[in-house]
Amino acid sequence: MTTRDDLVYGRHAVVAALGGDRPPTRLWVTAKVRQDSRLGPLIAAAKEQGMVIDEVPVHRLSQMTQGGNHQGIVAQVIPYEYWDLTRLIAHAATVSEQPVLIVADSINDPHNLGAMIRTAEAMGAQGLVIPARRAVGITPTVFKVAAGALETFPVARVTNIQQALMELKTSGFWIYGTAAHSPQPIHQVDLQGAIALVIGSEGRGLGTLTERNCDSLVAIPLQGNVPSLNASVATAMVLYEVFRQRWPAGLGQTVSDATFKKVTEGV
Repeated sequence: MTTRDDLVYGRHAVVAALGGDRPPTRLWVTAKVRQDSRLGPLIAAAKEQGMVIDEVPVHRLSQMTQGGNHQGIVAQVIPYEYWDLTRLIAHAATVSEQPVLIVADSINDPHNLGAMIRTAEAMGAQGLVIPARRAVGITPTVFKVAAGALETFPVARVTNIQQALMELKTSGFWIYGTAAHSPQPIHQVDLQGAIALVIGSEGRGLGTLTERNCDSLVAIPLQGNVPSLNASVATAMVLYEVFRQRWPAGLGQTVSDATFKKVTEGV
């Protein structure tokens, strides 16, 4: 049995949901959480607005989340509504002159996907593209790990990654694929303009066809014995290089400190 896709759990994720565009319809909380100085007032306000609040024991929440780290609170929400790719591209162009999108090529670990979303939102990317098949979607675990980022960060789900890459190219995006075997280090690439960064799956990296459809392959130089990086870590490192190149002179230290605090807060 799997966790229902309409459940969000964990304090950061539920608080973000309470303040988001699709507030929960029901909350399950422990007595301890209900008395919490930060969450108590939010729960009371939600009840006044007509939300159903159920006080339950910890083991009930553990059953609902299949042993997830629920932190004493679970919310029922409207299932996540994916964006259409064309709409995502148009949106990205309206909020940035040099939009950055992430394309996740068959990520199967929800913790990885959630971390990728959290980092991408924190660094200032405009959205994420994921395949509809052979990859994890937006699950409760993804919501939890994303720590509220999904309330403002758009995700498009497409039936065919290759067609999605072609649409991105037609829309003016340059496609960079991350590949450990590439001789081109990421820090030696001019990462200006509208770009899409393609991150491969945890086990095999980018698929052969996906590599062929990228305009350029880049690598993160490694010095140790480990041949590759976790997908979410690779995403963070590549995104940092993108935005490091774009920061105005004298602004880098300020922005990096603020971004580091935002990314690591609550970890």
